[in-house]
Amino acid sequence: MNYTLHQLQVFLKITQTQSITKAAEELHLTQPAVSIQLRNLQDQFEIPLTEVIGRRIFITDFGKEIAVAAERILNEVHAINYKTLAYKGQLIGRLKITVVSTGKYVMPYFLSAFLKQHRGIELVLDVTNKARVIESLEKNEVDFSLVSVLPENLQVENIELMENKLYLVGNREQHFKSQLHNNSIFEEIPLIYREAGSGTRHVMERYIRQNSLPVIKKMELTSNEAVKQAVIAGLGYSIMPLIGIKNELNNGDLQIIPVKGFPIESTWNLIWLKNKSFSPVANSFLDYIQKEKGKTIQEWFGWLNQF
Repeated sequence: MNYTLHQLQVFLKITQTQSITKAAEELHLTQPAVSIQLRNLQDQFEIPLTEVIGRRIFITDFGKEIAVAAERILNEVHAINYKTLAYKGQLIGRLKITVVSTGKYVMPYFLSAFLKQHRGIELVLDVTNKARVIESLEKNEVDFSLVSVLPENLQVENIELMENKLYLVGNREQHFKSQLHNNSIFEEIPLIYREAGSGTRHVMERYIRQNSLPVIKKMELTSNEAVKQAVIAGLGYSIMPLIGIKNELNNGDLQIIPVKGFPIESTWNLIWLKNKSFSPVANSFLDYIQKEKGKTIQEWFGWLNQF
């Protein structure tokens, strides 16, 4: 047999996501590249690793056993790398973080300088939906998670990182008066929602309920990027986090519509399980965040104060 570590890594990701498309996204590869690696690995076994029924891929019992072995092999490889760096006196290990989808505009900036200081740390960052983020915490699969809405039924500790401001936005086709609009504007414009379970949608719907807004729900989309493109295309309006629309505001694709009571505000929180035992890497990152978060906000997010 002549399988490679890369083939094992790709196959393991397929088993975890149950999808070639999702595996490709998380590995930052194209779908054809993932399919080729899977085929090359399969060619070395007479027993099928996967089975395709309709448009879905299923992992066979044999494939599941190979996935367990692949994870063990990859973990041993990481251990060898860590030991090499340890002999050089570097902080080593994995830092595992899950982030809700809009948090991808936030978390990298709180990681960049820390990872540059500690080259021996391997980052495992999963940008996913809120349900998966909470699940990863419940199963103790990660060190930290980034959320804008704290979980209600899970005991966690947290550090507040920064404000999360949401505005009513539309494209540039329609001209709105610069004066402050009242809530009656929602009777005239169709709103595009995020999917159920999204932190953005939770904050948005809570505000709508509290203020008894007469909204017109136009459609529901599953990511911040999808909502943004739909708004730019003129399919409707939405209530969106400012953090994710900087470029579109600067180049004129989107406009903020001034409405009384806006922005809606929540807080980005770095959270972890209560009483969690941290690895040296996780403990070092927590200490870094506590000391450096103000500097990070000033350096990277000062532009938010313009709105």
